[in-house]
Amino acid sequence: MNTLEILLIAVGLSMDAFAVSLGAAASGRASGPRVAFRLSFHFGLFQFLMPVAGWLIGVSVAPLVVSVDHWVAFTLLSFVGARMIVAGFKPDVEWFRNDPSRGWTLIMLSVATSIDALAVGLSLAMIAGPIWRPAVMIGIVTGSLTLVGVRLGARLGARFGKGMEVAGGVILIIVGLRIVYVHLVS
Repeated sequence: MNTLEILLIAVGLSMDAFAVSLGAAASGRASGPRVAFRLSFHFGLFQFLMPVAGWLIGVSVAPLVVSVDHWVAFTLLSFVGARMIVAGFKPDVEWFRNDPSRGWTLIMLSVATSIDALAVGLSLAMIAGPIWRPAVMIGIVTGSLTLVGVRLGARLGARFGKGMEVAGGVILIIVGLRIVYVHLVS
């Protein structure tokens, strides 16, 4: 997997964290440099750790599914992408009641926004891809986009949050399609 593909995956995975940080800041419950740091650090850390965990799980089962690994990777990425697209079209019930950058709310949001990265790590194991460079890039991109989301959210509100989640889902599906295409052509 080349750097551009890893970057596209990282951007796709970070869209939900971006949308959450944008909404948190737009809600008025999360503002200031400390909140921005806490959200970007935790979202980035969890987005780094989850693909590693998925890859470790995948390495143990990869030899059993080597003949269909490209389809497994495509299915996982498409599932995650489709889920992000559907979530992007659902109306929000309510953003936040408390400061989302503290306590259990922060942990739950960190896990929820990074669970898709677990599937990506599993996909990377299925195609025998490396994990450290993608995991680091995913974590850095997520942390950076979360910081941008907090900054923009304070100014722009939640106007673009859902659209970004849809874009992230489309990117993941395109990467999955490319994996299958490369496997079938080579």
